[in-house]
Amino acid sequence: MVFRLKQRIGRKFEEEIQFFRGWQKDKKRVGALMPTSAHAARRMASVINPASGMPVLELGAGTGVITKAILERGIEPQQLISVEYSKDFYDRLTRRFPDVDFRLGDAFALGDVLAERSREQFDCVISAVPLLSFPMVQRVALLEDLLARIPAGRPVMQITYGPLSPVVKMPDRYIVSHYDFVVRNIPPAQLWTYTRAL
Repeated sequence: MVFRLKQRIGRKFEEEIQFFRGWQKDKKRVGALMPTSAHAARRMASVINPASGMPVLELGAGTGVITKAILERGIEPQQLISVEYSKDFYDRLTRRFPDVDFRLGDAFALGDVLAERSREQFDCVISAVPLLSFPMVQRVALLEDLLARIPAGRPVMQITYGPLSPVVKMPDRYIVSHYDFVVRNIPPAQLWTYTRAL
């Protein structure tokens, strides 16, 4: 019991160090000093409908905290397509979750990154892309690309660390909803969902 606790603490500390190093290397692409908490990750994964039979698209897998929550939600590893920009994170993720379909690449170039799966429809999108690091026009373009990849009514879930939605509201094109404020995250996180306007 004590050994397992020490192992878990050691693994969490290692993840935090890895995340901090990633942030130091590329502050624009790693949006926080600490990885997403398990609590926030579970809240993000709660929008997934495992009964849909459709794959899930994850953006910005980082250290794998959200990946783990998605799998625990009942998604088979082969049904999770996960995009990660950092080669260091990608290498660790592929070792930790060997059956997940990880793609090394840029979320803003999904057509290229998803390649043969680029026309596939997903149940939903779970995103930890640090949107506040990018111009609004890029954020809107990414969101609209993601909404085209999921059925009407299904959400794009986005985590952010600002007080407002990281994507400007455009009710004629998509619906913005505040999902949760997660205090048990460092820093506290806001969760937003986006669905296609009908």
